[in-house]
Amino acid sequence: MAGILERIQRAKRPPFHSLSPVEARRAYVAGAEVLEPPRAPLPRVADLQVPGAGGAMLAARLYAPSAERLPLLLYLHGGGFVIGGLETHDSLCRQLALRSGGAVLSLDYRLAPEHRFPTAVDDAFSTLRWLIEGGAHRLGLDSSRVAVGGDSAGGTLSAVCALQARDAGLPLALQLLITPGTTAHADTGSHALFANGFLLDAAAIAWFFDHYIDRHHRSDWRFAPLLAPDVDGVAPACVLLAECDPLVDEGLAYADRLRLAGVPVELELYRGLTHDFIKMGRVLKEAALAQQAAADALRKAWTA
Repeated sequence: MAGILERIQRAKRPPFHSLSPVEARRAYVAGAEVLEPPRAPLPRVADLQVPGAGGAMLAARLYAPSAERLPLLLYLHGGGFVIGGLETHDSLCRQLALRSGGAVLSLDYRLAPEHRFPTAVDDAFSTLRWLIEGGAHRLGLDSSRVAVGGDSAGGTLSAVCALQARDAGLPLALQLLITPGTTAHADTGSHALFANGFLLDAAAIAWFFDHYIDRHHRSDWRFAPLLAPDVDGVAPACVLLAECDPLVDEGLAYADRLRLAGVPVELELYRGLTHDFIKMGRVLKEAALAQQAAADALRKAWTA
């Protein structure tokens, strides 16, 4: 991991917080899959339009390892609510579909600052509701076995979707939370310890948050799910964390809160690794191990 960080530093790419959102999106697309294995071929890969919030139609990409009526993971990409999309997470979604034996629908939810909080939340839950209430069936998939998951900001959105699904009485098989953010003000010990030089820097986090949400809204649990009034009765969770990640403390705190509420939790802490390690499968064997852990949790949840 240290060698990867050194090579990234030598490349002297401008940090996201020094760019405009449009420039940062282009830079993220250009580098997002450099450290990932080639995109795995699958029998079914289709670009779709699915309903988001307020009647908006959103781009999505469906990955399926067979033509059967498969269970489904709604995948919500990372990128601080500002960058990222279908292309930046294509390789990862293919791996999750291939390893789990289920379908994956990657959602291109609307990004800030053009669409500030809570648009991404509303888009994600609107699509999840549509899938569970029959949308998955219309795609030739199993509407009764739907999970939600994502990395980083997508992990935050997934935790929120699980709470909203519980409140709406919608059955959800699993919440897959990969290095999620769960607190409001980036003020845990790990944020201080790993503020600089560990891939996701404090300046980048502040840049993402400022583009996404006003400071006086940050205590809203839809931004910081650790602040939810309660987490009782939410879907089982698989939580994958990196030891050298500013977000690790809040990921651990959220897993602990779920466990205290009696929610089944599988927790994996990958030692010596940074944020985004799961997208570095070309150079880190632990990325493949984490992808397989996610796939195993999905398969277990779908067959429960």
